[in-house]
Formats: sequence, C-alpha cells, structure tokens
Amino acid sequence: MVHRVFSAIGAATLAAIVISAQTNLLVGQTTSKAKRLPAKTAAKSNVPSKTASKSKSKGKTSPRRWMQAQPTPDRYKEIQQALAGKGYFAGAVDGAWGSDSTDALKRFQKDQNLEADGKLGSLALIALGLGPKRGVTEPAASAPGAPR
Repeated sequence: MVHRVFSAIGAATLAAIVISAQTNLLVGQTTSKAKRLPAKTAAKSNVPSKTASKSKSKGKTSPRRWMQAQPTPDRYKEIQQALAGKGYFAGAVDGAWGSDSTDALKRFQKDQNLEADGKLGSLALIALGLGPKRGVTEPAASAPGAPR
C-alpha cells in the first residue's frame, strides 16, 4: 500500500510533505533551545529546503547614528537677530557664532528658566520665537467664486 502511495505522489511531493511536517513540528517552539530537524529528504530531491540561505552576504553594519546638523550662517543670523531684539546680544549680526553669541544665549536661557548651557536647544529656539522650520507653505489662492 505504501509503495502505491509513494509512486502515485512522486518523490518531490513526498519530500515537500516531509519538509512541511518538520516545519509543523517546530511551530510553537520559541525558546533558544529549539532545534531544527535535518532536511535530509529535501537534499535528495529537487525541492529547495526552507532553511536554505540566500546568496546575499550579510556583513555586520554599525547602527546609524543621527547627529543634528550645525546651523547655517543664515540661521545663526536669525538667532542673533532674535537675541538682539530681546536685548541680549549687542554684537554684529553677521552669522558668525562666537563667544559673545554664546554668552547672550546663556543669559537668555537663564532668564527663561532654561538650562543655561549656551547650546542651541529646541526650548531656547522656541522661546526666541524661532522654533523648528517646518516647510511652511503659502496659502493657496482660492478660485474665483469659491466660498471664503
């Protein structure tokens, strides 16, 4: 009887059934001690093994580190202008960030009850009215006759 079943379904189909049965045995095993059953039957047939690795080499990659970009001279000018407008910066608004700019920022941060570290953080920029630039778009012109 087994011989008739085997010849009727073929070797490749039988190998696929064996692989499927092996895979089903592994379902539910989630510990690191779970062992894969050898796919000896699949190696003898033309059916690829489910555990076959792809030819892509997987080299170790370092995690991506995100660093905030240094402000442009134009952005430094905006910050210096905002500090000057609030009476903290008396130097030339030239976009060159030096010790006088840092000192002005520290005094501003202290008066705003922020950590007076002289670093251009988001809270200091928001307090200056210079929050993050978010791709501001101009309002679209409405079509003639459109409700306003």
